[in-house]
Amino acid sequence: MAEYKTKEQKRKFYDSQHWKQLRVKVKQRDNYECQECKRKGRVTIDTNEYSESAKRKKIMLVVDHIKEIEDHPALAFDEDNLQTLCVNCHNKKHGRYVDYSLWQKSTKWNDEWW
Repeated sequence: MAEYKTKEQKRKFYDSQHWKQLRVKVKQRDNYECQECKRKGRVTIDTNEYSESAKRKKIMLVVDHIKEIEDHPALAFDEDNLQTLCVNCHNKKHGRYVDYSLWQKSTKWNDEWW
């Protein structure tokens, strides 16, 4: 059984033709909608927007492993372990989300600093 512990092992997995084909199949199964947003009563779909700076289509949806491949390598290609998520929900799930609305612009001078 393959392991997906190192960065190189994961890159090889995510670059494989089998994964790329499965990813398309899962997005089609999920109607190109974020499943987490759907559970919360929202709709987030793939918009097919083009990024001029990256010279490619903007990534709006990703296929996510419900049980991570590092911990459950046997489920890496199991469709029941895959779901379509928008980039925001995927980042939240993996602790990479920053809520910018909580950032407050502070004044230049604050007497309490002294």
